[in-house]
Amino acid sequence: MTDIDDIALHRLRKDGQRFTTGRQLILKTLQDVGAPITIPGILRRQPTLAQSSVYRNLAVLEHAGLVSKIAMGDEHAHYELGEEITNHHHHHLVCTQCGTVSDVTLSASAERSLDKALHEAADGANFQLHQHRVDLLGHCANCTSA
Repeated sequence: MTDIDDIALHRLRKDGQRFTTGRQLILKTLQDVGAPITIPGILRRQPTLAQSSVYRNLAVLEHAGLVSKIAMGDEHAHYELGEEITNHHHHHLVCTQCGTVSDVTLSASAERSLDKALHEAADGANFQLHQHRVDLLGHCANCTSA
């Protein structure tokens, strides 16, 4: 069992869920890909899984904090391993034309400045901020040059 499997087993049991083969395969796929991926992308890599099962399992994994969902309006959502598993805080560049989602990591000083600004905004709204994630919307290099 990998470290991710150990964390998943603990988190799912805490939520009263089992760490099924389907959930193991989904987490392994997300780990292997190492980037946000859609449900059709998961199904291409794990053809033995039923589409309905993948949707249900992703909801359970997301609720347990094992998976993060990057929603993109009407397009397919993308999924990746949760930040608590990877210990890698990052944000996303989302191409609104082709749907590509890329990870982007800020420098430590930029992240501190962003975190401070977001906490100030949250405090001003009497909101207790626990964490943040920023999705930057625009056009990727391929779509810009096309």
